[in-house]
Amino acid sequence: MPKLSPADVPEVKLDAAAAAVEASMTREQRRGLFEKPGTVVYAIVELTSKSYTGHAEGEEKPAQVKVRVTGCEVARTDEDAKSLIEARRAMYRGRQIDGTFDEVGQGPLRPDAGLADLMATKPSEADLKAYKRRREQERQDEYVR
Repeated sequence: MPKLSPADVPEVKLDAAAAAVEASMTREQRRGLFEKPGTVVYAIVELTSKSYTGHAEGEEKPAQVKVRVTGCEVARTDEDAKSLIEARRAMYRGRQIDGTFDEVGQGPLRPDAGLADLMATKPSEADLKAYKRRREQERQDEYVR
């Protein structure tokens, strides 16, 4: 892996593979994106670097890194979308306060504060494991019949 100088900032390119995004969307969401241009969906994505282009001495090409969406969950309800929008806004305000932008925000809000109430209504890991056990038991009971 080439080392970059502190002044170098690589350009980030998104890999064309979007299977993780597609798999997390409902049929209705996919149809809506196609049928109604301008439709917006909100998602939490995980990006993984897959390849890079280093920069050789004497070459004018900037450093680039290609990232791929390797994990994704798309908001399926208005409540989920509102929570993701609020988290995004809070993170944006944080970037402003950190000096990424010229403007100064009103003050940081913890993104997790708005999500805590929503997360309380969502299944936990224990709930998921219990569901999977029940489902497996139902399959076994059905097989015995």
